[in-house]
Amino acid sequence: MPPAAVGSHPDDERPDPADFGAAVAEVVRAIPPGRVMTYGDVAAALGSRASRAVGKVMAHEGSDLPWWRVVRSGGLPPVRHEAQALEHYRGEGTPLRWGDTAWRLDMPRARWSPEPFGHEPITEQN
Repeated sequence: MPPAAVGSHPDDERPDPADFGAAVAEVVRAIPPGRVMTYGDVAAALGSRASRAVGKVMAHEGSDLPWWRVVRSGGLPPVRHEAQALEHYRGEGTPLRWGDTAWRLDMPRARWSPEPFGHEPITEQN
């Protein structure tokens, strides 16, 4: 199957890697303890739809950031980092939902938006 054309998917936007990486790091550092943003939320805070680019930045440069505060849209932590993330969530008091066999973040309570006052915060309903 041939690769899709650049720009054929919203996440295929190609932001300047150096500037975009620094901007992602700035947003991630601003997320308060006990709160989270999705990859898409971080991209949106930067005026972008490039959630996959945010994921790429976090995969390559996220070890020096509070990486556990950037999660998948379904309220799940980064893949293969679930146990380590859970330790951080418990330590920070991040709201969690527990099921019979699994857990996830309580997104309506844990989700954070860096929007200034007067703007509608990002919620599950938006």
